[in-house]
Amino acid sequence: MATQGGIVFQEKVSRLLRGQNGKPVLKPNRALVLKDAVANRKPKKGEASCITEMSVLMACWKQNNFVDTLCSNEINSFYMCVKKAQADAKNKAGQSNIQGRRLPPKQATALLKRYPNLCKEI
Repeated sequence: MATQGGIVFQEKVSRLLRGQNGKPVLKPNRALVLKDAVANRKPKKGEASCITEMSVLMACWKQNNFVDTLCSNEINSFYMCVKKAQADAKNKAGQSNIQGRRLPPKQATALLKRYPNLCKEI
């Protein structure tokens, strides 16, 4: 069933390339073959965490002329938030190999190099 769909697709592409009177309608500037690598883009960073704790800490510092002892509660709450955010990031990184998500570019390139594409044009 899948090969039949592939054959129909190849026929349609060849028809588009031939056009009328054998002249090509599409003029590809590169070979119509997929590459064996993907662009190595960095994933988007998530949102910043602990912003509220940081702003409360900075406001406390400003009110108390940057004396740490007077803002110890705010410092502790900020550090606890940072530890919690780092633990959440580690857990999320450990669960990133679950099926259904996108592969990182390095893994996708490794798989494509292990199973290269046929280098013949349609």
